[in-house]
Amino acid sequence: MAFSSLGLSKILLQAIAEQGYSNPTPIQIKAIPVVLSGRDVMAAAQTGTGKTAAFTLPLLQHLIDHPAEARNRQLPRALVLVPTRELAAQVADSVRNYGRHTGLKSVMVYGGVGIQPQIEALRRGSDLLIATPGRLLDLIGQGKADLSGIRFLVLDEADRMLDMGFIHDLKRILALLPKRRQNLLFSATYSQEIRSMARAWLDQPESIEVAPRNTAAESVDQRVYHVDKTAKQALLTHIMREGNWGQTLVFTRTKHGANRLAQQLERDGFQVAVIHGNKSQSARIRALDDFKADKVQILVATDIAARGLDIHQLPHVVNYELPNVPADYVHRIGRTGRAGATGEAVSLVSPDEVPQLRDIERLLGRKLPALADPIGGYPVGKTESAPVNNEPGIARPHRSTSRRTHTARFSKGPANPSRRPT
Repeated sequence: MAFSSLGLSKILLQAIAEQGYSNPTPIQIKAIPVVLSGRDVMAAAQTGTGKTAAFTLPLLQHLIDHPAEARNRQLPRALVLVPTRELAAQVADSVRNYGRHTGLKSVMVYGGVGIQPQIEALRRGSDLLIATPGRLLDLIGQGKADLSGIRFLVLDEADRMLDMGFIHDLKRILALLPKRRQNLLFSATYSQEIRSMARAWLDQPESIEVAPRNTAAESVDQRVYHVDKTAKQALLTHIMREGNWGQTLVFTRTKHGANRLAQQLERDGFQVAVIHGNKSQSARIRALDDFKADKVQILVATDIAARGLDIHQLPHVVNYELPNVPADYVHRIGRTGRAGATGEAVSLVSPDEVPQLRDIERLLGRKLPALADPIGGYPVGKTESAPVNNEPGIARPHRSTSRRTHTARFSKGPANPSRRPT
């Protein structure tokens, strides 16, 4: 199926083609016509499937089809609520790329940066507002944001917003919106709490689900190394050097742990950047831009980066420490294997993390292939996942393709007709 069959206007199709995309993903095929029909939608799709474009494209089409009246030019007509600054930036990029020929204006507001430039941007007017809940309520409280013109609402990563404690902020914001509006919930996973919220806030929504809930992308090769905690950093260095790895996103549980690991990896000769909650927004943007530009080889991040980061054809994700919440594992490894590309996710599991690994495997519905630590020789057999190191039949460390190969995958080139928008 081509995008031209989904009911999008020529100027949107032109922008899609300019981004190098030709064929929509399954979530886009299912969601775009339903959103264009005016129905409320509750859509579940695993990360990396093109979920953002599945709502930004029909949203832009609605705004094109229903021009703002002259007296309401200052009021945004669409609101996209997201849990993090990174996800706000991803949505804003999507709106900017696909809306480049529409003349529509968008404004992005989020915390952690000065509020005055955002006030000025709102004063100049916008058609579409992208916001995190806390900063939006700050602006509303100061009388700088007016939601009375909202006709379209998107709650993106709604489950994450609940996890982060935004439920009361969401209720306050929804109480300020016009009753007549179209509502869209898009997320990678849906808990019973989310479904209860959808029943309360959405009007007979169309339910769209393109993959089993809480599953990881099939395009991601997942494997586990069993390793003593004190040997993790040495093992990571060994794996990257032996496999000649290129860009690698490494997750830790804590900000302190991220900083400490980055310093250790730098001492080993790697170029490293760090993203976590104590970093300023400008520092986080700079770190991500340097990583995307292949100026640094390793990006160390806490779970603040597990959602909302869109890194084109990222080959490797490493769980240096397993997350406490099994679903966060799915979101972490979803940074690779996106939009039809392949990727590899490696988890370094110490003995005390085996219970978290079992929880993750129960969520996935399968055991993950386990390899022994090739440096320290931690006996995998203790976890009943693989034979003990140095015994016959021991699984050897997986070797990736060379850094040169991965670098070539990131390079700009002719549009690939199989690329799919994110």
